[in-house]
Amino acid sequence: MDKQLKPKNKKTKRMLVWGIPAVVLIGLIFMSATRKKQVNIDKETISIKNITKGDFEDVLLFNSTVEPTTSVLINVIQGGSVSEVFVESGQKVTKGTPLIRVYNPNAELNYLTQETAIVEQINNLRNIRVSIKNQQLNLDEQLLSIDNAFKNAERQYVTDERLYKKDVIARNTFRTSEQEYKFQKERNEVIKAKVSNEKNDRNVQLARINASVKKMEESLELLRKNKENFIVKAPVDGLLSSFNPTLGQNYNQGDNIGKMDQLDGYKLIAKVDEYYISKLRENIKGTVTIADQKLPIRVSKIDPEIVKGGFQVELQFENDSIVKGIRSGMSLKSKMFLSNNSKALLLPKGLFFQSTNGKWVFVLNADNKAVKRNVRIGRENPFYYEVLEGLKEGDRVITSSYDDFKDMEELNIN
Repeated sequence: MDKQLKPKNKKTKRMLVWGIPAVVLIGLIFMSATRKKQVNIDKETISIKNITKGDFEDVLLFNSTVEPTTSVLINVIQGGSVSEVFVESGQKVTKGTPLIRVYNPNAELNYLTQETAIVEQINNLRNIRVSIKNQQLNLDEQLLSIDNAFKNAERQYVTDERLYKKDVIARNTFRTSEQEYKFQKERNEVIKAKVSNEKNDRNVQLARINASVKKMEESLELLRKNKENFIVKAPVDGLLSSFNPTLGQNYNQGDNIGKMDQLDGYKLIAKVDEYYISKLRENIKGTVTIADQKLPIRVSKIDPEIVKGGFQVELQFENDSIVKGIRSGMSLKSKMFLSNNSKALLLPKGLFFQSTNGKWVFVLNADNKAVKRNVRIGRENPFYYEVLEGLKEGDRVITSSYDDFKDMEELNIN
């Protein structure tokens, strides 16, 4: 008789089949998640620097350009084409020295027309002035004649009055003499008043004419001086620079053709990164090296406008008398002291900062492994960062770029 077989537990079998791989997979995932990201790095491809303790110089280094303390631009007053060039760039010239002559036939014709018109107006006014003076002379002559007639009439009246009282002359003769006297007297007073008013009016008219003639003569003088503007002259004594006109070249009124550098000293002009806009201020001191000689300088002016990531500063020499061997246009290394020296942990500068923004670094341990470490960076100068937290003296830090492994947590240094 056959024995009945009981089937095996299928549920248990399925658990074993699927459970073991799942446990293994979970274990692998856990190990992968807890394992630090590592990469092998060749020591020759990185730069390793030691953390040191020393004096931190809070300084700023930049290139500066030598410029004259005072420069005067040379502009064309009367536009035209260059017909003559009298000097060359780089020459020392005195004030009033002719530099170039420009030719503009239209402007010259215009000046000639204006000059002729002004001269004609002046002549007309002068003729009017002569006519008024002649009229005044005629009135003065008439006044003298009338005054003379009055005096004659007065004398005759006085004589006839005495004779009439003595019954020497007839009453009618006396009345005629008296009437003539009164007439000449009233006539004389009326004409004197009229002549006085006319004289005042003519004096006002002559004063206005004289003022007009004076203004026209001034305009004529200015016009003739303007005709001299066809010759461009040096505005001050100094060294002529940036002056390169060519014959036939056309300039418009107001165009710049060069500049005069007055030889009264030099200054330095520099463009500084906008990072230092809040750190630089006027009268901060520094040094500049000229022919192995360090000369003291100071910040004299700051232009706060940011242009293409930088702003402009102006530096003055502390003592112009000791500045030797300097020329306009020279490029010099300037060093400005932002604060006094102080003791600090020093981290040499490197490309790592661009990857981490100074928030963390790779620090080497005794096993030649580099691990991430959070740090806090303070001030910086052209050579070092000031370390405030996270590092100690003697630590070895990778200072080269982290771009290839910035997502790693440990570096195995071969």
